[in-house]
Amino acid sequence: MSRYFSICSTYMYQHRYMDFLLAHYKKLNMPYNFPVTLSYISSPLLMGGGAILCFDDQDEIAGALGYIHGTGEHDYEDRHVIQLQIAFIKEEYRGSRLMVEALQFLLQHIDEQEEIESVQEMRFWAVKDRINQRLFSKFAKRIGSTESEYGGSIDAYAIYLSELRAYLSYFHRVSRVKGSRDKEVTP
Repeated sequence: MSRYFSICSTYMYQHRYMDFLLAHYKKLNMPYNFPVTLSYISSPLLMGGGAILCFDDQDEIAGALGYIHGTGEHDYEDRHVIQLQIAFIKEEYRGSRLMVEALQFLLQHIDEQEEIESVQEMRFWAVKDRINQRLFSKFAKRIGSTESEYGGSIDAYAIYLSELRAYLSYFHRVSRVKGSRDKEVTP
């Protein structure tokens, strides 16, 4: 299955990013009302972060990522931290390697941004449940938990990019083993 990624640097891709996430609003499972959710999904476009679309082999959008630089508690001046504001993959791709490939693409994109300060850490939030805790604890450290004023608990996670690269390199090695010796399989 062929997949590719696109940075939403043009109006057309930004529009597709917003349309895709708004079409899946209920499935995003964010513990906020609509205006707050809208601010999270649009902030990568409005705050100088980045938005990424993931496409399948039929050129249909399979997922989206959005991030911003800095954290609210430091008035977004701690630009060595990126916050994933949204990461959504359509259900039929959730058992695939799409999220691993998207994170690899995100790291490559960050590395290519020369004008951006050296990003060292990534933070993100997830609805508090056993499945998310088991999944995210494989590679990130839970650094807090809070109750949403709209109902539900969310956990905060953090990981240094060096640790994320090491974690993702495991999947790259597995791909190389599964591919032929003469041809390296990469996302």
